[in-house]
Amino acid sequence: METLEPQFHADLSGKRALVTGAARGLGAAIARRLAQAGASVCLTDVRREDGEKVCAALTVEGHAARFVNLDVRDADAVTALIQDLERDGWPLDILVNNAAVDVTKPIEHLDTDEVTNVVTTNLLGPMYLCLATYRRMIARGGGHIVNILSTASNRTWTEAAPYAASKTGLRAFTHTLFQEAQRDCLGIGVTGIIAGGMETPFIMERFPDADTSKLQNPAVVAEAVLCALSVPATSVMPEVVVVPRNEPSWP
Repeated sequence: METLEPQFHADLSGKRALVTGAARGLGAAIARRLAQAGASVCLTDVRREDGEKVCAALTVEGHAARFVNLDVRDADAVTALIQDLERDGWPLDILVNNAAVDVTKPIEHLDTDEVTNVVTTNLLGPMYLCLATYRRMIARGGGHIVNILSTASNRTWTEAAPYAASKTGLRAFTHTLFQEAQRDCLGIGVTGIIAGGMETPFIMERFPDADTSKLQNPAVVAEAVLCALSVPATSVMPEVVVVPRNEPSWP
């Protein structure tokens, strides 16, 4: 995969960011980009070994990074992590909800455990993190929440029903959170990033024969996240769409 040079030169020095699903793929790309911009980054994932490797690589490069093994489906663990960070003098300025899973099956062959896993990871997990973080951002008078969405939140296709339902729900939640932030605290930004197909394990492990010419580098989406975090305080990007030129699922 082609290495991309950073496009935005934002200064996030002094900011503390948490990125879920950061052990590989898009999450790792976002964590790296935030670290390059000067933020201290807490990487979380259920893949401990992969996450620790990404964290170690960032540390070797001179960035401030830590890894926490976290299953976003566990509401108590999510709450405990945010509380622990606060007690450690590490209140969050930036939350990026990126962790997601999918199951590629027709509806008639899905079972309840598969549906529950996708919806809990992709929708309830981000909601748990927002519940634990948003009120604290209000108390401090600022912060930014970025929820990674998908073209599946705009349209659907076969064999992706739970994924589309979860991402559509997260998009609705993100829009509502944006409206409430406009009312509750103008220092809080809320952005949904609708990302098209990317050359990441999320796609390649399930579709090893996928045409990579129709997929984008996750670093491009990471740049979009940084862009959303970089607008002047008088503005905010409620939603950003980033898709490959020949994206088949947009609009």
